[in-house]
Amino acid sequence: MEKEKLAFLQEKAKKLRYDVIEMIGRFGVGHIGGCMSVMDALTAIYYDKGNMDAKDPKKQDRDRVVMSKGHAGPAMYAVLRDKGYFPEDWIGTLNKNGTNLPSHCDMNKTPGIDMTAGSLGQGISCAVGMAIAAKMDNNPATIYCFIGDGESDEGQVWEASMYAGSHKLDNFILFLDYNKMQLDGPVSVINELAPVADKWAAFNFYVQVVNGHDIEAICKAIDNAKATKGKPSMIVLDTIKGYGASFTEGVANCHSMAITEEMWTKETGRNA
Repeated sequence: MEKEKLAFLQEKAKKLRYDVIEMIGRFGVGHIGGCMSVMDALTAIYYDKGNMDAKDPKKQDRDRVVMSKGHAGPAMYAVLRDKGYFPEDWIGTLNKNGTNLPSHCDMNKTPGIDMTAGSLGQGISCAVGMAIAAKMDNNPATIYCFIGDGESDEGQVWEASMYAGSHKLDNFILFLDYNKMQLDGPVSVINELAPVADKWAAFNFYVQVVNGHDIEAICKAIDNAKATKGKPSMIVLDTIKGYGASFTEGVANCHSMAITEEMWTKETGRNA
């Protein structure tokens, strides 16, 4: 990747993280940890590898992005606002009554959201359905889906993965946000997920493990996934929950947390 392009993507991810911090900070509380850990992968998709257009958000051959770990909605909103899917002033309405930006993604409220999420485990099944439909329609769309490691406690994740592998859905790219923390504590203590690569390989996925905060590595993994035929792909993002903010990075209770005005203004250098 050219240095200029990589620098642009890295700076974009940093700005988008600050947007999330400000967005949640202005509301006062929210699911910040899992938003921060997926931002580099979202940046790679929306600003480099994906085929989407805010001017034609429903175009039939667009790539789809399903945030199955739906509490990362604010990460999606930061990207979609920046890309021009909805007015900038919507950001100030996050989680408020009557908002078009609820805590969890809602395709009926937010332009650019391809699937409603919130009931963990369901998003991946919907994404697999989208991949099947694209195959049936000879649609060149790539279906991207993000799941959480805590979310993978849900049996539906494994049913959907088994089906995707069985039906050789090579237009389906699944990302695991492997930040190793879930709501109630470490994943390894609550329900050990490792060895993740071996598990999805056993479900007939082409599996890659990358540093989830290395945008260049993520972009290369997406290229490899698209070049692999006859199998769906799993890209394991080895991430740190809350990555990119001093008050959240690696903090055990950052799944959802209160953020004061002082915290977010100091972190971002922005005015309240």
